[in-house]
Amino acid sequence: MTPGANRATSHPASFRDPTGRVYVLEDRILRVISGKAVNDYRFARDTGFLDRLADKGWIVRSVELDASCMEFDGPRPSDSDVLVEHPRIPFISYPYEWPFRSLQLAALLHLDIHLAALDAGLNLSDATAYNVQFVGSKPVFIDISSFVRYKEGEYWLGHRQFCEQFLNPLLLQATTGVPYQPWYRGALDGLSVAHLAQLLPWRTRANWRFIAHIFLPNHLQRSAVAGHAGPVEGTSKKQRPLSRSAFVALLRQLRTWIAGLTAAGADASTWSDYESSRTYNERQQAERLEFVRSFISISAPKVLWDFGCNAGEFSIAALDAGATTVVGFDFDHGALATAVDRAERSDASFLPLFLDAANPSPSQGWDERERQSLRARSNADALIAMAFEHHLAIGKNVPLPQLLDWLISLAPRGVVEFVGKRDPQVRRMLSLREDIFPNYSVEAFTACLADRSAIVKQHRVTDSERHLFWYETSS
Repeated sequence: MTPGANRATSHPASFRDPTGRVYVLEDRILRVISGKAVNDYRFARDTGFLDRLADKGWIVRSVELDASCMEFDGPRPSDSDVLVEHPRIPFISYPYEWPFRSLQLAALLHLDIHLAALDAGLNLSDATAYNVQFVGSKPVFIDISSFVRYKEGEYWLGHRQFCEQFLNPLLLQATTGVPYQPWYRGALDGLSVAHLAQLLPWRTRANWRFIAHIFLPNHLQRSAVAGHAGPVEGTSKKQRPLSRSAFVALLRQLRTWIAGLTAAGADASTWSDYESSRTYNERQQAERLEFVRSFISISAPKVLWDFGCNAGEFSIAALDAGATTVVGFDFDHGALATAVDRAERSDASFLPLFLDAANPSPSQGWDERERQSLRARSNADALIAMAFEHHLAIGKNVPLPQLLDWLISLAPRGVVEFVGKRDPQVRRMLSLREDIFPNYSVEAFTACLADRSAIVKQHRVTDSERHLFWYETSS
């Protein structure tokens, strides 16, 4: 060990896989592969499987390192362990934040990787959605220690996990129109077959796919709990072996099914057609876009957060102006569907995510550290919040000082749009409720922002109640 070596800290969510523990060293991501996982990793490495998938962008690349020059907050890797480094993902997101299309893409990637693994003599030891992250709109698999040698005749032990964390949430929204994000956030392991079976329409009970993946597994689990059956699937040595060809057929059937799913009700969402029905004209929109482009070209953020990203118009404009990566947040499922489609078609480094800004993702899971809150994951160099603040200030009664405290805590610089009471959208919001906002004015907003940051530039959009503010803090 060299004097003054850096100390790698164990990631709080990594305890679930002791043979592939993840460590963080400043801005670097390391993984220690140990125990029985070492031989499986070496097989996947030596056959070229890992490099082939990394070249396709399906999995993160791994570079082996010498652990002797590093310190660890736990036991030092042994001589038989393998230390690798992975590229850092621009922003860590969770399945309960992914729009329908993103979860669908993640599920399809997982199945494609599993099919490639079987073809290479490998299997996947689990099927958790948390093993997938996004770089822009593209999913990437991050857990190389999940690959194990395939044993002829073995069952898919991750089938139930795949269903609960990928398939079932997608089916909930596809068949009922009910978004899965709130349920998934409250149940981090996903949506159980027992719960989904009670929610699905009766027509699905005659569909062989629903029978095979939902109703039959639910019946077997209930029977096992009641003592009417033996061990659950995958644990009995008396089960008839599953041939590799049957295994492959199962995965391909699932892939076809999932690829054909669509989110019910997204077309009827409040803001799905926002770009064609907004309350300002093309000239005003051009002013707003130019203000943001000027901010981006000067600040050049590596990571930009776009609050109220809607269909992604400003996110794409920010990328064109010099932002490296944009993470967009919105609560409208129809708008997010359009944003994901826009990101896919343009191959942009743009990740749209679901967010209720009045109730953002909290720290949760084991020890309340396994899944981090939005604030704990904050890594934005800058943010933009266009047509956003009034949804919190008017729609959710959030006081302007608290709203600005929150935004400024997430990024040291940004552009925030204030929408006055005489704006058609705000007037429409106030027509449905009592106006209890005597301090809601551009003067009050300006004073609050000036107390918390320097206002670099301010602009009132022509013939409108919309005011654009460019702020900078000293941090």
